Amino acid sequence: MSDWFLPESERPWTSGNLVVPRVHGAAYFARLVELVGATEAGDRIFFTDWRGDADERLTEDGPTVAELLRAAAARDVEVRALMWRSHPGQLNGEENGHLGRIINECGGEALLDERVKYGGSHHQKLLVVRHQGRPEDDVAFVGGIDLCYSRRDDAEHAGDPQVAPLDDRYGDAPPWHDAMAEIRGPAVAHVLDTFTERWDDPTPLDHRNPYRAVAHRVARMPRHPEALPERWDPPPEAGRHQVQILRTYPFKRPRYPFAPDGERSIARGYSRAFSRARRLVYVEDQYFWSDVVATTLADALRREPGLCVIAVVPRYPESDGRIGGPPIQYGQRLAWDSLRAAGGERFVMYDLENAQGTPVYVHAKVCIVDDEWMTIGSDNLNLRSWTHDSELTCAVVDLDGELPRTLRTGLWAEHLGLPEDDPRLADVDGALDLWRERVGAPGSRIGVHEPPEVSRRTARWAAPAYRRLYDPDGRPRRLRGTPDF
Repeated sequence: MSDWFLPESERPWTSGNLVVPRVHGAAYFARLVELVGATEAGDRIFFTDWRGDADERLTEDGPTVAELLRAAAARDVEVRALMWRSHPGQLNGEENGHLGRIINECGGEALLDERVKYGGSHHQKLLVVRHQGRPEDDVAFVGGIDLCYSRRDDAEHAGDPQVAPLDDRYGDAPPWHDAMAEIRGPAVAHVLDTFTERWDDPTPLDHRNPYRAVAHRVARMPRHPEALPERWDPPPEAGRHQVQILRTYPFKRPRYPFAPDGERSIARGYSRAFSRARRLVYVEDQYFWSDVVATTLADALRREPGLCVIAVVPRYPESDGRIGGPPIQYGQRLAWDSLRAAGGERFVMYDLENAQGTPVYVHAKVCIVDDEWMTIGSDNLNLRSWTHDSELTCAVVDLDGELPRTLRTGLWAEHLGLPEDDPRLADVDGALDLWRERVGAPGSRIGVHEPPEVSRRTARWAAPAYRRLYDPDGRPRRLRGTPDF
């Protein structure tokens, strides 16, 4: 087992996998059309989603999400889906309910799942395709891309014509940067384990909540799921990548039977990787909040005088109004101040814009440490993702470092406006100088990002709102207020 991974007693790992990053929603959606479209009778599709829009077009000419899944079900492919129920009055619940009804009416089974901690969400995004009699073709996807509006964008970042609500400064078709990991090999079975554990949770889907009970009846969804079919053996080896699937579940009542104390292997996995970091931590993150989470990186910066940390985040919060903006800015400033105090100029934050100068909304959740350990997942660097919501990430080690290095240099080539064969991209020790000199350079898409300071008057209400609503702590009470996960 790689020393980068958590011990197997905490989370299983596998070797012999092939992991291919699918950067941008358009590339991921095109793969889904190809792979789901090739399924045959007896094959199986399993997926979880934070939000699914039935009419989201997966390519410019379609099919839509609903059309792709309906066609698979018509070929006698088994389709099972777990989608977040969402809280009352939120659009996610309406859209997920609509897609769920379509899946159920065409012979699949979709469940609206709100078995979460108060104020939390099911934020996992996974999709598994298994093939009857063809295990070598089995594939899983894990990452940040939902089957919904705004996600179908590409490297040009012109945006998805089908738009989800976002701050007005991102324009009429917000540019969207995101990523998924395509996985083949034995790790596919570990991704499916996450789906199976949630599906088999005996807690009723509408547990002690009249609103959920009514919503399930309206959507014609059961209180308890039908049993899953008998499991097939894990797929055979497909490559050389080592994979550990990490998760977050909160401590809640009724408890998850598969995580009675909650699960925080994402937090421990990152903490372990940061403790081994020596030269470079590169992060793309939607939020990058939390002084507690930043402490793990701050400790690394203090320990290693040669370590630098580069973070890419959105220029503006998704909802930057007078109420929604300040708690977000407060939380990100906490992290920024902590890391600047620890590493000075060795910690830098950037944001992105497209060729037209429109800000790019960074929704990707990518982390690469020393070109040796990498993750692509649904989790953000904040306390909510590490303790409170359900999350899922794919941690990968390639023994010669080729995969993390190729992912990093490919992302940097796009952001910095350089050809992918530019030798400066591979130079980890020159990373800070390269990013600084590319600010404002022709073709470059990066800008320096410094979170605004929140006034003392605003902080009086923004700080408690941030702690309680935006970045809550889902750990058992004995761990709250500590740096332990």
